[in-house]
Amino acid sequence: MSEENMTELLSSGLKNDYNKETFTLKHKIDEQMFPCRFVKIVPLMSWGPSFNFSIWYIELHGIEDPDVVQPCLNWYSKYREQEAIRLCLKHFRQHNYTEAFESLQKKTRIALEHPMLTHLHDRLVLQGDFDACEELIDKAVRDGLFNQYISQQEYKPRWSQIIPKCNKGDGDDNRPGMRGGHQMVIDVQTETVYLFGGWDGTQDLADFWAYSVQENQWACISRDTEKESGPSARSCHKMCIDSQRRQIYTLGRYLDSSVRNSKSLKSDFYRYDIDANTWTLLSEDTSADGGPKLVFDHQMCMDSEKHMIYTFGGRILTCNGSVDDSRTSEPQFSGLYAYHCQLGTWSLLREDSCNAGPEDVQSRIGHCMLFHTRNRCLYVFGGQRSKTYLNDFFSYDVDGDHVEIISDGTKKDSGMVPMTGFTQRATIDPELNEIHVLSGLSKDKDKREENVRNSFWIYDIARNNWSCVYKNDQAVKENPSKALQEEEPCPRFAHQLVYDEMHKVHYLFGGNPGKSCSPKMRLDDFWSLKLCRPSKEYLLRHCRYLIRKYRFEEKAQSEPLSALKYLQNDLSLTVDHTDPDETKEKAWRSALYMRLCSPAFSFSPSGFSDIDQTYAQRTQLFDTLVNFFPDSMTPPKGNLVDLITL
Repeated sequence: MSEENMTELLSSGLKNDYNKETFTLKHKIDEQMFPCRFVKIVPLMSWGPSFNFSIWYIELHGIEDPDVVQPCLNWYSKYREQEAIRLCLKHFRQHNYTEAFESLQKKTRIALEHPMLTHLHDRLVLQGDFDACEELIDKAVRDGLFNQYISQQEYKPRWSQIIPKCNKGDGDDNRPGMRGGHQMVIDVQTETVYLFGGWDGTQDLADFWAYSVQENQWACISRDTEKESGPSARSCHKMCIDSQRRQIYTLGRYLDSSVRNSKSLKSDFYRYDIDANTWTLLSEDTSADGGPKLVFDHQMCMDSEKHMIYTFGGRILTCNGSVDDSRTSEPQFSGLYAYHCQLGTWSLLREDSCNAGPEDVQSRIGHCMLFHTRNRCLYVFGGQRSKTYLNDFFSYDVDGDHVEIISDGTKKDSGMVPMTGFTQRATIDPELNEIHVLSGLSKDKDKREENVRNSFWIYDIARNNWSCVYKNDQAVKENPSKALQEEEPCPRFAHQLVYDEMHKVHYLFGGNPGKSCSPKMRLDDFWSLKLCRPSKEYLLRHCRYLIRKYRFEEKAQSEPLSALKYLQNDLSLTVDHTDPDETKEKAWRSALYMRLCSPAFSFSPSGFSDIDQTYAQRTQLFDTLVNFFPDSMTPPKGNLVDLITL
């Protein structure tokens, strides 16, 4: 509670205007509120070289009631004292100051760590019982104690090109052809991907396909849905699926200006029943029923629980030269609508607004919108409005009718968030509480670079932070329609990406590679993407490897022949020889063997002075193993000596 010891509460930025802005400051540690006596604001960057820093007015909102503040102050003082004692306990034990450690622990009755870790320290560091250590690690993995560590690891993307099975005698008609602007949805219960429509570079398509993941095969449901009382050929439309009721809905499309008239500009709305294999026209013109006008490049989400559909944004198609609308020269955008599937009624939730009010939403095209089935919110980000690329990110509570701004897009986080101006496809995993974004080519020819790249981003909803899983710097190949890249799809736009949240797999199909030399070229490649983290089995094996590797090194000091036998039998069992990261194991073994046979072979402690090297090395191994356990179970992360300032 002094000016010398301050904690960062917020890192953010201000807009360059006169409107009021509100920021939520960090105010909890372990879900317990802590008090503030001083608030220090440090300006880091101005809006331009000709600007000076200027903050005119600051107002703090909080709680001043002594009955609330005093208990928090007491808790905070106790918390700091407790953490200081735990740092001392950690230091004493690391350096084998047993009497000081036991005396301080007995006097304060403060636990350094979870009893399970104390037991592990006793078996490993004090007794050298390595078999018991392996049993403890095995139990920790089975009890799910490594889950937090796994959830914090970075994903590694694994792309695989899907080559569907072909029946003998079938030509190219047994799978969807090249296209962009198509739509896909996935039924996670049956692991079936549905694909409808698109543009092949020459014309709109009306074919309807289903891909079975289990059978690895496409099946054509219809060559022309219009002939079966379904929607006409179209592209830039949207689809959503109700997996519970096994129904698919489709809305919107793009029409060339040459064929627009009062009849063609009606916004038809269809539903497909998967089991009955039938189409139903729900509305000839949703605009006449209180819904959106004919739009393209919008977004649509299904709420299966409440049997509702939400659609937002998209550009409204108008007749060129219409005298009824003086704004026809300016693009018009659709607002946020809700469709009640059971009642068949539309309601307008938010009109398109350019205002910056807390509940206003700005419509756009080419954006991402996702529905979180657990917290029942729509998440909207990115997109384009006229020639402006938007970088804001907001959520909409469908039950509470409330908009929350997650990011207004003004904070200069270059490299820390997905870039604007590039085609983005997004999916959501409600169980993992994550949003996934694949960023590809820009539709704007002037913004395409020779060395374009894909990038894959993950937004952690709970932690409110973005992380980039990977970026590829490969240039688009001259003929991407044939070979593509062998390892991953080439950058593109007008493609489709769906996600099976049950089996944790993405599926990508087709799109436009943006080749200026072949403007009509479209793709028909099909890919799966798995985001991989270390598994429990991998961590268990890795921990066994660490324990056995150290056990071998300790054996080698007193029993070289026994150590060699242990190296060849027990230690080698923990090495995954199929893992590329562990292919150096053979070379490592050879090097150890040479060291072992050398008369100068010895081990020396690192970073410790007055304690025996066996204790030091076992402590280092213990500290390594502790990193896999939840933070709530482990000793403090810091070290006492780091508090010493020079």
